[in-house]
Amino acid sequence: FYFRNKHRPFLLFVSLLHVHTPLITTEKFQGRSRHGLYGDNVEEMDWMVGRLLDVIDQEGLKNTTFIYFSSDHGGSLEAHRGNAQLGGWNGIYKGGKGMGGWEGGIRVPGIVRWPGALPAGTVINEPTSLMDIFPTVVQLAGGAVPQDRVIDGRTLLPLLRGTVQHSEHEFMFHYCGVFLHAVRWHQKDSGTIWKAHYATPVFQPEASGACFGRGICPCFGDGVTHHDPPLLFDLSRDPSEASPLSADTEPL
Repeated sequence: FYFRNKHRPFLLFVSLLHVHTPLITTEKFQGRSRHGLYGDNVEEMDWMVGRLLDVIDQEGLKNTTFIYFSSDHGGSLEAHRGNAQLGGWNGIYKGGKGMGGWEGGIRVPGIVRWPGALPAGTVINEPTSLMDIFPTVVQLAGGAVPQDRVIDGRTLLPLLRGTVQHSEHEFMFHYCGVFLHAVRWHQKDSGTIWKAHYATPVFQPEASGACFGRGICPCFGDGVTHHDPPLLFDLSRDPSEASPLSADTEPL
């Protein structure tokens, strides 16, 4: 692929099977990690991405190739085999894959490499979306996004280049299937990020933070709790969504 296209623009999309159940790992990487089968998967994925980057470097394309590494969702908490957790870990963030609006299911890594255009080591703490990849790629290719429909994504290039300080996303809506579970508001004048939950999955057991009883959290019906008024969090101060706000604690 590279040898055919290295002298002209190309788009390479690699969707890895790794870090997803059933965690198929080649023999070479089995037992490599002290974090079990999931860790072995991470090690093999890291090696595969490294091989791709090595070829880009060897072909002299490093400075002219925009690379975006991400995931489509957070770790799956319900995926277990015995005591072994097969679905990753979401750190300080609540919930996981398939849970509508909780941060653990929708916060994912977003790592960009483009040495010829972007400084290394920069951290951008602004809300962006996987929907932003489409308009970003279109802009990189010198094209224009369709004008006959609403495109929810926004190009990432101004944010990455530092020509703007804030993401264009003022509001983001978080669905579970076709059901709106949560919405976040990026209050640009203060920098505060508020999030309101209209529906949340019923955890089984209640204190577990996951739907172990069902195997996967439902989006509607008796498996969710509806909140009126919505549960409200200040993600800027409470990224773990541990303390819902009330009129007493947050007059605004």
